[in-house]
Amino acid sequence: MSLTETPILKGQALPERPAIQRFFGSVSVSVAIYLAVIGLIAWGSYTGAQNMGYNWQWYRIPQYLYSFTDDGFQPGELLIGLGATLQLSITAFVLASVLGLLVALLRLSGLVIGSAVAVGFLEFIRNIPLLVLLYLFYYVLGPIFGLDRYTASILTLAVFHSALISEILRAGINAVAQGQWEAAKSIGMTTSQTYRYIILPQSVRFMLPPMTGEVVHLIKSSAIVSVIAVAELTTFGRNIISDTYMSFEIWFTVAIVYMVVTLILSIGVTYLERRYDVDQ
Repeated sequence: MSLTETPILKGQALPERPAIQRFFGSVSVSVAIYLAVIGLIAWGSYTGAQNMGYNWQWYRIPQYLYSFTDDGFQPGELLIGLGATLQLSITAFVLASVLGLLVALLRLSGLVIGSAVAVGFLEFIRNIPLLVLLYLFYYVLGPIFGLDRYTASILTLAVFHSALISEILRAGINAVAQGQWEAAKSIGMTTSQTYRYIILPQSVRFMLPPMTGEVVHLIKSSAIVSVIAVAELTTFGRNIISDTYMSFEIWFTVAIVYMVVTLILSIGVTYLERRYDVDQ
């Protein structure tokens, strides 16, 4: 072989997966299993309700989602509640991201006091149930600082999820190769410039998948603010049930609405991962 020739390396072929794995790993079988599980849940709920003598009233559900009047399309109570949930969740997520970034930077700062404050905050928040934290903000801090229930709900969700987001951000920052720090330092960049132009942009591809899970978690956990009567999807569902006694229909509808929102979010982020080669 001459020096100009490129050697061709041939490795051993990977063994084929067992037939049972190929069968259950196929898309059609996965969809069938998923539909079967959903069908069993629906059948069990229907059978249990029938044994209770429950009178199904699914035909009344559309009016709580939408209606058409002379003024055109009008959102129902559940859609209005969904809008309030998304607004609450987006606001809390923005605040949680900012606070989480500050905590992550404090922990990575190398300062003894900064690291101690960050670790103390994380340990305090992660060891308190979300419901207890909500009561703490609303019933204890609320009267002291004049927080209304909506503000207390946003702060509760933001503080609770900032502890989780800070760990995602810290892991993403640490995943960037050490050589990137050294290269930035060699051209005279300050620490803030290194974070802004080098580290954070590269760490996004590591943060995006777990951050998506955290957004979904935040949207679902926002339902807990219904215990202090904040107007959002779960609260609207409870109010409708108190007026109509349609427990099965309303809670199934609320669950489906949450599922659709989180699925759309997951599909969107999956597209972004493929579009920007996040996993590469």
